Amino acid sequence: MWHLPFAPHAASVEEVASTLHTTPQGLSSHEAERRLKQVGPNHIQKAPSISLWKILWHQFSSPFIYLLIAAVGISLLLGDYVDAIVIAAVLILNAIIGFIQEYNAERAVEALRSMTAPQATVLRNGVEQRIPAAHLVPGDVVLLESGVRVPADIRLSETILLQVDESLLTGESNPVYKDPSILPADTLLADRKNMVYAGTIITSGRGRGYVVATGALTELGRIAESLSQTERGRIPLLERMERLAKIIGIFILSGIALIFSLGLLFGYSLVEMFKVGVGVAVAAIPEGLPIVLTVTLGRRVWAMARRNALVRRLAAIETIGRATVIGSDKTGTLTENRMTVQVFWTDGTKWKPNPLNKGEIDALQSLALEISILSNEAELADERYRESGSGDPTDLALLWAAVEAGYSPKALRAAQPEALRIPFEPELRYSASFRQKSESGYTLYVKGAPEKVISLCSHRLTREGPVPIDSSFILEAVASLAQEGMRVLGLAYKPELSALPSPPFLLSDLIFVGLVGLMDPPRAGVPQAVADCHAAGIRVLMITGDHAATAQAIAAQIGIFTPEVITGEILQQLSPEQLEEKIEKVNVYARVSPQQKLEIVRLLQKKGEIVAVTGDGVNDAPALKAAHVGISMGKEGTDVAREASDIILADDNFVTIRNAVEEGRIAFQNIRNATFFLLSTGAASIILFLIAILLGWPMPILPAQLLWLNLVTNGLQDVAMAFEPALPGLMRQKPRPPNEGIISPVLWERTLLVALLMAGVIAYLFWYEYHLTGDLAKAQTVALTTFVLFQNFHIGNARSEYLSAFRLSPFRNPFLMGAAITALGIHAAALYLPPTQFVLRVVPIEWEAWLRSILFALSVIGVGEAHKWIRSAQRAWHG
Repeated sequence: MWHLPFAPHAASVEEVASTLHTTPQGLSSHEAERRLKQVGPNHIQKAPSISLWKILWHQFSSPFIYLLIAAVGISLLLGDYVDAIVIAAVLILNAIIGFIQEYNAERAVEALRSMTAPQATVLRNGVEQRIPAAHLVPGDVVLLESGVRVPADIRLSETILLQVDESLLTGESNPVYKDPSILPADTLLADRKNMVYAGTIITSGRGRGYVVATGALTELGRIAESLSQTERGRIPLLERMERLAKIIGIFILSGIALIFSLGLLFGYSLVEMFKVGVGVAVAAIPEGLPIVLTVTLGRRVWAMARRNALVRRLAAIETIGRATVIGSDKTGTLTENRMTVQVFWTDGTKWKPNPLNKGEIDALQSLALEISILSNEAELADERYRESGSGDPTDLALLWAAVEAGYSPKALRAAQPEALRIPFEPELRYSASFRQKSESGYTLYVKGAPEKVISLCSHRLTREGPVPIDSSFILEAVASLAQEGMRVLGLAYKPELSALPSPPFLLSDLIFVGLVGLMDPPRAGVPQAVADCHAAGIRVLMITGDHAATAQAIAAQIGIFTPEVITGEILQQLSPEQLEEKIEKVNVYARVSPQQKLEIVRLLQKKGEIVAVTGDGVNDAPALKAAHVGISMGKEGTDVAREASDIILADDNFVTIRNAVEEGRIAFQNIRNATFFLLSTGAASIILFLIAILLGWPMPILPAQLLWLNLVTNGLQDVAMAFEPALPGLMRQKPRPPNEGIISPVLWERTLLVALLMAGVIAYLFWYEYHLTGDLAKAQTVALTTFVLFQNFHIGNARSEYLSAFRLSPFRNPFLMGAAITALGIHAAALYLPPTQFVLRVVPIEWEAWLRSILFALSVIGVGEAHKWIRSAQRAWHG
């Protein structure tokens, strides 16, 4: 009922008041109560309660988990309680981690509710009063002052030097001046200077205005609704694990069915074949894989934390490693989030004062620095530390540049006390300070927009003295600095004033001294990090709320090149087809709205890209949640952005994103290699039993021995693979194809080759020992031992998909070397200790049998190396 039929920023204050049936004295208490009943309280509606049982159930609803549950049941049937407990522990650990991650991820809307103001100052019945912000209604007149959080969306009617921090909505790092003037209907949210929005903060000045939207109808409420309706981006690792689980399940069930059927066909007993079937099932199911997954990702969580990246969703570690596009905010991530003086311009020359080199500065340069201090409203509590400053960021930058040049603002201001100040106002476009230099004399110092300052001047100061001002000469310099993405200010002064002026202050006949160019500069290391991402095949986009010229200049400095910059205004005018075409080439987007940022993310995902997005404000939350990986800021970010994200940057630095990509690639490298190791040995056990049954042999390995193999040998070495460091050239590889599984086609091929080799050799040595000695227990022990040795040698092959095992030092991963030695030592001891001999039904074997097993097991290295060489050569040939 109280929704305006027009955009309030495009209507006059009187039209807004008339439509809302209100007056400058505000609503009556009775009318406010009536409206509150109609529109409801001014807060974001709480989302439905999260069902904890539903979240818990999600943790057990994947094909791979079903396989592990089956493995627990089979282990219990065989009486192998240790294996059953280990697998069950893995299931419980994964469920706990998944439960915590999913529960935390759903709290973003709740965090949004804390962004609303608890109290508001309004006019009711013409009287100023404080009320709960939840009781605000459309038509209320709200009073605003410095430090207040805006309680609703408000059309301003009056402002006095009002500045607002809108960074949580627009991404704009600097406070925005406000005034009530009418604006065009198509003005972007970031440029609506006659509006203030719920959740933003008044940094200085005062104002008042009419409430035009409350609760869910505010911009903050719309973001909350968008966030609650936005599906979290699917984690590619989980999708690929589900696909792999289905493949493994089909393979194992098919293999067991075949073994069971052939066994019965060839005369084996039903009981015997059941035991063999369940033994093969437990041996073939890679229950070590969830352990490897958890340990690998946990290891990378620790490594990323050391590199200033905090992980909220475990699987996001691997996803960031396969990102094909990173959409980064500008302010604070790519830049320092600190205005800094880049250059001064005086008498046609650019210069920057070197720190503490005051003696090298000439008189004209010294005057420019003095104007920077004396026309300045900022303060430095301790001139040794920039962080001690307070005031406008631009003023602080000017003060600090003078301090670095060896000047003391406090001393200079004390020597020239301020007699009169004209504060900066948007209409004036300059600020001025009259300083007393003698008992009867004053000097006027002015800084402001170059065009305005030039219009107040009659002369320009050169090293030889004042000359008549040439506006075009100065404006050329202004244009040159602006093209470099700098904010440009003009500096002027007027010496030897005998008296202070009276209002209105009509300044004229000033002497133009120079220009100063300021910028929020790129962070150290960012250009190299961007170059590293490009070398890794990752496209880097800048998606910012800042102005197009600034965005383009910073992008060029850090190596993000783009044929054009697309602004939010241009995005509004593009058709979906035009945007699809542009998004493939354009790398810089400026002045974009939250919905537009979300649209960019979804369009990139539609094109098959794996998208990582950074953000720090409330406005970024929907895009953070929708992206495959949302990355928020730990220092400057809002709680809402952090709740919606998967990874938090403790230092707000793009360099950390590059490091996270590397850690993610290491994680996938180790998960892939461990999975290959487990699958190839599991496949070998199935093929081995098929050979034995087809040839009518006794079982070459007993079910209990299969469990021993699975628990001891695999259980140590696959976990140790989680500690493998990055392979050489990892950050020079292109991202893997989005549809590529955990195991690549090359590794599936190698899995089959290795499994056939191991099964064939073990079958041969079993047959050889059985025929040589006639002792079935000894032949089975030889087969088991050969399998253990195969795994020990095969682990070297599994450390890299293409790189030769001989190029990787065993000392790169001491955990793996220790695990291999330990596993072999435990197995050797088991052959000679009576308790394990009894449980496993193994017997000691002669040194000749050990030698044969070692020599034959070494063949896996040769086969692996040959396959790597062939596939590497083919890859090099095809580019």
